[in-house]
Amino acid sequence: MSEQNNILKRAVKILADIEPNEVKATVWSFMFVFMLMTAYYPLRNVRDAMPSDWTDAELSWLWTLNFFISIVVIALYGYVVSKVKFKNLVPGIYGFFAISFVCLTFGADLASDRTLIDKSFYAWVSIFALFHLSVFWSYMSDLFNREQAKRLFAIIAAGASAGGLAGPAISTFFSQILGNEGLTLISAFFILTTIPIIYYLSKLKVTDLQNEDLQVDPDTLKIGGNPIAGYKLFFQDPYLLGIGLFILLYTMISTFIYYEQKNLLAIYDSNTRTQILGSIDLLVNLLTFGVAFFITGRVVKRFGMGFTLASMPVLVVAGMLILAFSPIITILLALQVVRRAGNYAITKPAREMLFTEVDKESRYKAKPVIDVVVYRGGDMFTGWFFTGLTEGLGLGFTAVGIVGAGIAVIWAGVGVFLGKLYNRKKNDSPHSNSTSQNHKSPA
Repeated sequence: MSEQNNILKRAVKILADIEPNEVKATVWSFMFVFMLMTAYYPLRNVRDAMPSDWTDAELSWLWTLNFFISIVVIALYGYVVSKVKFKNLVPGIYGFFAISFVCLTFGADLASDRTLIDKSFYAWVSIFALFHLSVFWSYMSDLFNREQAKRLFAIIAAGASAGGLAGPAISTFFSQILGNEGLTLISAFFILTTIPIIYYLSKLKVTDLQNEDLQVDPDTLKIGGNPIAGYKLFFQDPYLLGIGLFILLYTMISTFIYYEQKNLLAIYDSNTRTQILGSIDLLVNLLTFGVAFFITGRVVKRFGMGFTLASMPVLVVAGMLILAFSPIITILLALQVVRRAGNYAITKPAREMLFTEVDKESRYKAKPVIDVVVYRGGDMFTGWFFTGLTEGLGLGFTAVGIVGAGIAVIWAGVGVFLGKLYNRKKNDSPHSNSTSQNHKSPA
């Protein structure tokens, strides 16, 4: 048996560049993030099935609340990290979220009016969405050293992709049988299963990885560091402002389509909505994997950053115009699949490449301003903008779709402009100049 184990370990080393002492930690880290993502998607599907029972104004108020709660919770998390040992903080966070979802599920059954419980659940899943992967990768940084991370993190990340398929499959195939309450309890169970995995990985850190001296730096987890410095860097740099505007326009389009989806799904019952949303996530994750693996890198290399950033906005313009004149659920769902898969596989990776041309301080201080404040603030602003169009001006699907298409045109233009700025920064960088000098023929 030991000989078979040695053969297996040697095969793993050849195929995946994993050392024998790293196999257990890598496998269980893979399972850790797989369980997290499997838990997250049913929660998200249940959450997104709820707003179809609410008015546009109610959802806008909820998004406004989410914006301010997110800022407070992120600041609180940065404080707690500095006070609690990280190895105890991680299982505590996941255990707290799991128990809270169980309490919200049974609280909904006991409440005479479950609207408040449903809205609390909606807001709480949105908070969980900010933390579940961020905390996981911080824990991975505490577990593996830098050299191991370079070899193993891509393998571990595949667990998130696998969970991104398993979670939506649970919603798609079991929502009618289990109902939304059953899906929530299953998700809470999957979150709880990560706790023994965390403690086992902490043991492997010492026994197998021999990284007992490796400790995560709490200062790196205080999101945004000095917030004033982050805002100052953001507003002083046209390049960062361009990225922020690109993100803002992206969130505006996402919000427009989300609200249209909410309104078109209102004719279905809650469990059916969850099933439909689960099938969308399943298709999105399948497409994302294929496009990201085979296409994205080639598009950037062949056509450049401007084309890559503008490609999805142009597709969204076409989709919004079609939806404007044919506001039916199948067209909207197709647009959602294309938009989200294109974002995950093409737009988001290209967007993250933009930050390779900024200094370290901007990356760690201004980026959180863009990722959290601009993103969540864009949700809040666009929610009220959409509500003003529908409930204030009384515009229908056609008019709203045309407005959305106009926003997407501006979004595409900003993408092209950002691509030009990116190329200029890249060409002006010292590394680029030295490279070009090395290739010049002698005079």
